[in-house]
Amino acid sequence: FPDFTAFWFETPKADDTTFVAYALLDGASVTGAYKFTIHCEANRVVMEVENHLYARKAIRQIGIAPMTSMFSCGTNERRMCNTYHPQIHDSDRLAMWSGSGEWIARPLNNPQKLQFNAYQDENPRGFGLLQLNHDFKDYQDVIGWYDKRPSLWVEPVGKWGKGAINLMEIPTTGETLDNIVCFWQPAEPVKAGSEFSFSYKLYWSGLPPVRSGLARVDATRTGIGGFPEGWAPGEHFPETWCRRFAIDFVGGDLKAAAPKGIEPVITLSSGTFKQVEILYVEPMNGYRILFDWYPESDATTPVEMRLFLRTKDETLSETWLYQYFPPPADQRKYVDDRQMTVG
Repeated sequence: FPDFTAFWFETPKADDTTFVAYALLDGASVTGAYKFTIHCEANRVVMEVENHLYARKAIRQIGIAPMTSMFSCGTNERRMCNTYHPQIHDSDRLAMWSGSGEWIARPLNNPQKLQFNAYQDENPRGFGLLQLNHDFKDYQDVIGWYDKRPSLWVEPVGKWGKGAINLMEIPTTGETLDNIVCFWQPAEPVKAGSEFSFSYKLYWSGLPPVRSGLARVDATRTGIGGFPEGWAPGEHFPETWCRRFAIDFVGGDLKAAAPKGIEPVITLSSGTFKQVEILYVEPMNGYRILFDWYPESDATTPVEMRLFLRTKDETLSETWLYQYFPPPADQRKYVDDRQMTVG
């Protein structure tokens, strides 16, 4: 990785809340000049970034506006929550506002093996790693204070052309290492001797600077499936293994659209879905969409899931994008823990 090897600062006035810094980037494969204009506002920090880069060598993968974060466990991924904390993460999702205008919420994972995804786009309007839940009771952490962690939103300046928002999720057993990496990768290969520039703004704040008028994904939960809502396993277990997903949507015009009929549009890369339910949940003033995923084979490759809400031809929500890792076929069974030997 190249390093920033030198810095220069404009001398601010006594009452300035904006600061300007220049930096030299230098490495074996690339060199460049950067300008950072940093606005320290009351409730956020906004950084304007300008760069001019020169490639000394061909670069197979270059990351523009890179960011890292940490996700150990959350509402959707409980495998590593082996402490008293309900959730442990600096960010809970990758959010994207595509060049076509689609709003996408992709909950983060702590996978069992490294995962890399590239979301193709052209002239993205924004993306970032967000921490939208700022309620202490959902973390119960007095050391990391995850309820106070900021979101980071990237706003491209000008047209970035074709490329992909890359997301890498690295397995982690704890919370001390950043295991989430995100950046923009241009589609055009970087050749030796080429020059290029990117300008963008970074928003460090509790909430991103722009939000759509659509309903947004509030939380994602998964668990045992194959039984009616309101009935918990205990009397007997379903004969066929499946996984239930519960996605909460809040905001937007869902209540106004309800009389017209809210339709969940679900797309899966493999398997089938059944038992779709739409529930209004008064405590959160939003809607919960439930569906059970059934595998079609013994394959354990990740399942790509998409879901958004609409009424007729009108889109009502951002798109929920999720990657589920099914267990091996020999683990797809339910265990009735009441069957025990009493001595």
